[in-house]
Amino acid sequence: MKLMFKRTPFEDKRTLSVGVWLALCTVLVAFMILLGGATRLTDSGLSIVDWKPITGIFPPLSEADWLSLYEKYKSTAEFQKQNFWMEPADFKSIFWLEFLHRVMGRIIGIAFAFPLLWFLMSGKLVDGLLPKCLVILALGCAQGYMGWYMVQSGLTERTDVSQYRLAAHLGLAIIIYMALLWLSLSTLRPGKKRKHELSKATQTFILLVFTTTIAGAFVAGIDAGLAYNTFPLMDGGYFPRGWLEMEPVWRNFFENTAAVQFIHRQLGIFVAIFSIFLWVKAWQKNLMGPAKCAANLLALMALIQMCLGITTLLTKVPLVFGLLHQAGALCVLSVSIWLMYELITERTSDLKLVNQ
Repeated sequence: MKLMFKRTPFEDKRTLSVGVWLALCTVLVAFMILLGGATRLTDSGLSIVDWKPITGIFPPLSEADWLSLYEKYKSTAEFQKQNFWMEPADFKSIFWLEFLHRVMGRIIGIAFAFPLLWFLMSGKLVDGLLPKCLVILALGCAQGYMGWYMVQSGLTERTDVSQYRLAAHLGLAIIIYMALLWLSLSTLRPGKKRKHELSKATQTFILLVFTTTIAGAFVAGIDAGLAYNTFPLMDGGYFPRGWLEMEPVWRNFFENTAAVQFIHRQLGIFVAIFSIFLWVKAWQKNLMGPAKCAANLLALMALIQMCLGITTLLTKVPLVFGLLHQAGALCVLSVSIWLMYELITERTSDLKLVNQ
């Protein structure tokens, strides 16, 4: 008897190279999201005041170039009100992170667009992959503009970018990430669609995680994590004082430090509770294989993420814990998407054992 790997006719239509390409793009976008988080946590995002889509890929090559960039930064409100102490050497420390963030965006665009063209010419984009990839490409182009639109909001009298634009920028990045991850799974692990009674609950969980992450963007946008650094109480009570004092009321949920942090806290706790609910349901429904593994991992990651959030709060958002907390959010989101995919996808087998 000889072991041979044989793919089904359905799976033959999708090549391994396309799936690997989509998976690599997914990883690049995840890295980009974390790099953007580092840029925000270090207040590096406003260090480059121009947007040059083509020539912006080249770093300063002379001392004159550095001085020119430094003088432009000195004209910003952030420098004049907050970083007026910075010398050119200090400016360089925040410049490089924002520069890397912008260059990484261009690298992702190239890594997606050129292989897309190649796979199109090779006839490998089958089963509706082409229009889906074109939508992702369009979203990526919109994300580049959204990034500059966000930076512009911080080049006025503000010392930070608008929390609304920051949330929109992060939200679009996460949507792109989710779309790429889903396409990666559907290409590398194809199968027929099916219905599962846990799919709706998992969809709701994914939406909850997305909402919680966007709420985290508002926390970062107004530095709400630097206040009320106690848990589980805020300012000595469950509801912090003054959390609904703004008029109209809706502004509190986006601009009031107490309300913004309170909402993010409650959503994070609910995510952990909901993950346990899904885990119990998965056990009751006797899930098997990858779906069972995803449900187990999801509950574990959600609890770890809640602990990371509490630690980040209690330590007043140091860079390491801030990045770990953001990475944890991506992990929870990724595992929940994996669970969703396994629930609604039925495969006969990726590999078949045949006698010869």
